[in-house]
Amino acid sequence: MSVEIDLNAAKQALMALQDRICRELEAEDGGGRFREDSWVRAEGGGGRSRVLEGGTVIEKGGVNFSHVHGNKLPPSATAHRPELAGRSFQAMGVSLVIHPRNPYAPTSHANVRLFVAEKEGEAPVWWVGGGFDLTPYYGFPEDCRDWHRHAQAVCAPYGEDVYPRYKQWCDDYFFIKHRNEARGVGGLFFDDLNEWGFERCFAFIQAVGNGYIDAYRPILARRKDTPYGEHERNFQLVRRGRYVEFNLVYDRGTIFGLQTGGRTESILMSLPNLVSWQYDFQPEPGSVESRFVEEFLRPRDWAAG
Repeated sequence: MSVEIDLNAAKQALMALQDRICRELEAEDGGGRFREDSWVRAEGGGGRSRVLEGGTVIEKGGVNFSHVHGNKLPPSATAHRPELAGRSFQAMGVSLVIHPRNPYAPTSHANVRLFVAEKEGEAPVWWVGGGFDLTPYYGFPEDCRDWHRHAQAVCAPYGEDVYPRYKQWCDDYFFIKHRNEARGVGGLFFDDLNEWGFERCFAFIQAVGNGYIDAYRPILARRKDTPYGEHERNFQLVRRGRYVEFNLVYDRGTIFGLQTGGRTESILMSLPNLVSWQYDFQPEPGSVESRFVEEFLRPRDWAAG
């Protein structure tokens, strides 16, 4: 490794990020509070899982910190990076999903993580990854524009090509192949990042984590009190089903956590409490819901306006 990595300092920085995000979300909710479970993983490591349920604004939200380690990586990891076979590993990060009660307020997701793999007699392998993405159920162009402009601003100090590349990566990753549709309106996604050196890479994931809450809280504030009825609520629950499908079928973090014997409650905290699957559900042609699916669930250059 070309630079020394202070894993304790990295851990403290990520825990501070978890604290900040929880404070901001509690303040916006105005009534709910995160319940914390501190846990220890038998195979090594542990974390702090924080879940807010039944809030004034947030129906269910989870903001987790974990730091786990082990002697053997799962097949999902070595298939992606075969050079890691036979190495011990440490992985730490903050992962969160927020499901507001109001159908007009979008679901949001963010994750930042650091991974280090070691083997005696060989140089450690490390990288960072993460991103954030937005999943609305009703489309507001100004929300999508603001979200992506925050993402663009986070990336700007690191190069002009960073936002376009990571925006495209997000569009490609958060795509529900069996539905042939995007999960939402995207944002940023990146993985295996180490070419900038450790300090700069770790500063970037901190900027991504802080950029998430800077972008999301104003959107939540705009939409949380919008009047809605049973029709809008039903559409929200159907669309949440698509969110669940992606997380259980495709999400690499979910698969990695389950295959490494992670804490099931923490891994699956991303799933909403209420969801609906209706056979062959199709929004009424020409409806607001139909236009949302047609116009918002496809890649667009939102930052351009």
